[in-house]
Amino acid sequence: MCNKYASQIDQLRASIRIFLGPEFISTLLISMITVLLWATETEAEQDLKKDLTAMSIEELMDMEITSAGKKPQKLCDAAAAVFVITQEDIRRCGATSIPEALRMVPGVQVARIDANKWAITSRGFNGRFANKLLVLIDGRSVYTSLYSGVFWEVQDTLLEDIERIEVIRGPGATLWGANAVNGVINIITKHSRKTQATLLTAGLGTEEEGFGAFRHGSKWGENSFYRVYAKYFSRDDAVDAYGASMTDGWEASRGGFRIDWGGMGPDSLTLQGDIYDVDAEQRSSLPSLTAPFEWTFDEEVESSGGNLLFRWDHIHSDSSNCTMQLYYDHTTHKEVLTEIHNDIFDMEFQHRFELVEQQEIIWGAGYRHLHDRLKETFYLSLSPDSRDDNLYSAFIQGETFVIKDLLRLTIGSKFEYNDYTGFEYQPSGRILWVPNERHSMWGAVSRAVRTPSRVEHDGTLLGRAIGPFMSENPTPLTALSGLTGNQDFESEELLAYELGYRVRATDSFSIDVAAFYNDYDDLRTIKYNMVFIDNSGGQPYIFVPVNAENKMDGSAYGLELAIDWRARSWLHIQPAYTYLKMNLNNNGDTRDTFSEVAEGESPRHQFSLRFSIDLPGSLELDLWSRYIDDLPQQNIDSYINLDARLGWKPRKDIELSIVGQNLIDSHHPEFIPEILDTSPTEVERSVYGKITWRF
Repeated sequence: MCNKYASQIDQLRASIRIFLGPEFISTLLISMITVLLWATETEAEQDLKKDLTAMSIEELMDMEITSAGKKPQKLCDAAAAVFVITQEDIRRCGATSIPEALRMVPGVQVARIDANKWAITSRGFNGRFANKLLVLIDGRSVYTSLYSGVFWEVQDTLLEDIERIEVIRGPGATLWGANAVNGVINIITKHSRKTQATLLTAGLGTEEEGFGAFRHGSKWGENSFYRVYAKYFSRDDAVDAYGASMTDGWEASRGGFRIDWGGMGPDSLTLQGDIYDVDAEQRSSLPSLTAPFEWTFDEEVESSGGNLLFRWDHIHSDSSNCTMQLYYDHTTHKEVLTEIHNDIFDMEFQHRFELVEQQEIIWGAGYRHLHDRLKETFYLSLSPDSRDDNLYSAFIQGETFVIKDLLRLTIGSKFEYNDYTGFEYQPSGRILWVPNERHSMWGAVSRAVRTPSRVEHDGTLLGRAIGPFMSENPTPLTALSGLTGNQDFESEELLAYELGYRVRATDSFSIDVAAFYNDYDDLRTIKYNMVFIDNSGGQPYIFVPVNAENKMDGSAYGLELAIDWRARSWLHIQPAYTYLKMNLNNNGDTRDTFSEVAEGESPRHQFSLRFSIDLPGSLELDLWSRYIDDLPQQNIDSYINLDARLGWKPRKDIELSIVGQNLIDSHHPEFIPEILDTSPTEVERSVYGKITWRF
């Protein structure tokens, strides 16, 4: 073969072997690439000169984001730990869901519980309902107040229509309010002007049994655009520790639209909405009053809902604008444990203006009304079973240059009144130092709170059953423990200290590092109360009530590192590393052996390494290796994984790809649910193929 590619092949061989390990895998991939280069030698001279790996380092640092300051600003100007997942990142990583794409973010812990459930958090306290992470889609909160957290199995959209995912690690409560304690994830979809075409996708694989999507975009008049979409997927059951198939298959259908008016004058309007229907299987366990005192069964969980969002933007001048956003969201969730219906109406107004030169004010106010209705079962009840809650909020934030174009100070606070804990305030102060265009340093001190969930406040959720004569003190009756609501339960509090540094060392190499120390107070614990005999279910049993209390404090500290290196015009390398250490102190009931286990439910070390390689002949090769440390409290070992994607564009409008996921092990566990007792399963090795046609 011609020697002009020898250096590229040698560099690629070294890079692949660093993280693939097994000689046969690296040799196979290198042989494939060498053959492809040989077959397309004439075309390669032009292809290797093109940078097909999306943005340059300068463009990435100048990327416009909105979540960190609730206004458009450059990524390099954000005094916060921000990571942006671009549309190109989503396409090339081969992820088929939003949770899988989030694995690339340093500081974020993503673990799959079964085929349709995830535990996702930022900076610790992971769980199926991680209660310190606020998640939004186009500014619409999908955080549920029932358990405090997110039903990730129903959060989806057409992945090709996502503009970017902005992830803030650390408190975002000053602008976004309660529950934005350890982070904020904002999934932002494209303006419909950018989707003026028809898109069809289809695929199938070993675990991705079948999926497809349709989207069509067009325009009305000169400045009005719209799109409609529909998608469907079906995913196979995962397996248990012995490789036997479990019952956790997953299928979902979803559709939606977006209309954008204006854009040339001072006013622009957006109207968008979605509807969905999700069927997710699971193996559940519930307590029983008779032997064997646990009822294990397979069930199909049905979730459905829809939302409608309206947004008005008005530009007064280059330094002043205002926004009004309204949305309505309805969700229904049905399983044996319970059936719940939620309706949310949310309204928010904000105004940004320049007070004097280089001094900017942004302020706003909001109102949210939540109506829920629960179908009571023996296992879960709320008192009352239907409730209307109101949330009133306002915020103000000022930004000024202490030293012109060099040192910037941002101070603000969120003020809220909720029906559970009353008045809450969440201030922050941030400082940004930009000595030159290549370097920036920032620091922040912030306060944030996590408000009580509906179950913590006025619910009863049954836990374990202990049969007669099974305990150290035998009784003639079965004993049932249960979490009972505590109307005196207070908000959990965080005082966070953060430092960050960004450097664009060269035009092709950048580093983003953030360090933090989190001081927590009034964290949730449990207290065992006086037992009594309950006969309400027709059969008497001993009830052991457990209340939620605020008797734990603690700390967490860590380091998050992201590197972006355009090593060659055809080679993009993105390493990331996360270190997290937690220390919790339970000062409450000595019989509470559960609360402190959160220390061991998030990995201490995480490492990610992504290679994006542009090959001759319109071919793309993407390799993504991850190391996740063990979870000692869950007896889950550390693991190394590898995803690989090979893409080809035979024509400009057609893309073919084949993706292998979790290639190192045949299957491995990642997380055990901590609240609702569903059987965890293990993530399998899988392969799928996909075709995308744009016309």
